[in-house]
Amino acid sequence: MQNSCDGVFLMQTRCVLFVLLAVGAGAALRAEVPSAIAIRDAHIVTVSGEDLPKGTVLLRDGLIQDTGANIAIPADAWVIEGAGLTVYPGFIDALSSWGIPNPQPPQGAATSGIAPGQGGSVQAPSEPRAHGPEDRPQTHSFERAADLVNPSDGRLEMARAAGFTTAATFPNKGIVEGLGAMIDLAGERGRDMVVAQPIGQQILFRVAPSGFGRSFPTSLMGNIAYLRQLYLDLNHDGQAKQIYSAHPSGNRRPEYDHDLEGLMESPRILLPAEEAQQIDRMLSLGQELNVPFVVYGLHEAYRRIDQLKKANVPALISLKWPEKAKDADPQEQVNYRDLEMRAQAPSVPGLLAKASVRFAFYSDGLDSAPAVRKALKKAVDAGLSKQDAVKALTLNAAEIYGVADRLGSIEKGKIANLVVMKGELFEEKTTVEYVFIDGKQFQPSKDLQKEPAPKKDGAKPGTPADESEVH
Repeated sequence: MQNSCDGVFLMQTRCVLFVLLAVGAGAALRAEVPSAIAIRDAHIVTVSGEDLPKGTVLLRDGLIQDTGANIAIPADAWVIEGAGLTVYPGFIDALSSWGIPNPQPPQGAATSGIAPGQGGSVQAPSEPRAHGPEDRPQTHSFERAADLVNPSDGRLEMARAAGFTTAATFPNKGIVEGLGAMIDLAGERGRDMVVAQPIGQQILFRVAPSGFGRSFPTSLMGNIAYLRQLYLDLNHDGQAKQIYSAHPSGNRRPEYDHDLEGLMESPRILLPAEEAQQIDRMLSLGQELNVPFVVYGLHEAYRRIDQLKKANVPALISLKWPEKAKDADPQEQVNYRDLEMRAQAPSVPGLLAKASVRFAFYSDGLDSAPAVRKALKKAVDAGLSKQDAVKALTLNAAEIYGVADRLGSIEKGKIANLVVMKGELFEEKTTVEYVFIDGKQFQPSKDLQKEPAPKKDGAKPGTPADESEVH
């Protein structure tokens, strides 16, 4: 009996010791999480102010606590020695679907949107046939990117490797695609990623080939007429609500329309304007609708610089410069206008900067860090200053979407979104060493920053090593 009791006592003692050790280990692990991080003696590109050739950035609780040439580093801060490093505000993709699963177009739906790189699909055959604007075809204005984002999206790791910490992300279906959100490109849950919402409605005109479906609207002019009708309905709905609010007695209440509610909530709309003629149409349409708007695409904007300056409308420029398709027929005769656009499109950012038109960049499907850097270099080589290029990746995007009070520059009190590079952004051998998102430190894989290895025998290139997160 005594031996049994001794055994029980010994087991209990071991359990207590195990729990104490486990608690101690947990405390030790928690102690490894820095309460503050200081990047010391680095070149700091603040964007909103003067560059600091040798300065320090102090991060705490997900925010920039301080930055300057001679700030005191608290004793509890982890220190990153910044010699040879350059610190930029985290890059912002000004128009994307990052974080949102891409819906597949219905089989057999050969379509073409007027905004290249955004994808296109017409309504699925299973949907009710739309006969006119009263059926609200392809309108998803009520859907929220903030409810759809998912931190498991595999594209986010690649985006961070290119220096992106944030994106203006939008749903990707229909003509009126839904309420976008400004999101950070990391988080435990989707809702942790949301910085601001809603930030706007992206419009994408989806044009079906003749004979497919024959359901309204299939033509470009049908798309535009339908959008006009939506905003006429929105104005009528707003007036009806005002009248009912002032005189509810004796009047029928206005009908609830969630399509119009989504439009009403949107602070701006994004209109596709790739070619010169489209720019003319969208500037006219945006002014007619009498709502704040932004134009995007703009590869032929070198023909419309004066008109864009006069309209004083923000612009989003696709970094996916037009080029000859890799699988194009070598015997194909290319028209002069296409050749001119391929040659002139990279000059658009520099021309807009000289005309004082506010613009930002979006990656438009470029799927690797080298591809993004090559595209930026093309714009710089075509006349864009390096300073304006960095601003188009950071503060300009934040200003266009009304979030410059928390993103886009390295300033005290802003969200701790930074990209730390070894070297300068536009140098060939520069690498992204660290990315900070909400103050959390990531170390992007170097493999993701290299040119993809050529495929052999049709096989896909090997999957690079995973990115690591450091707390």
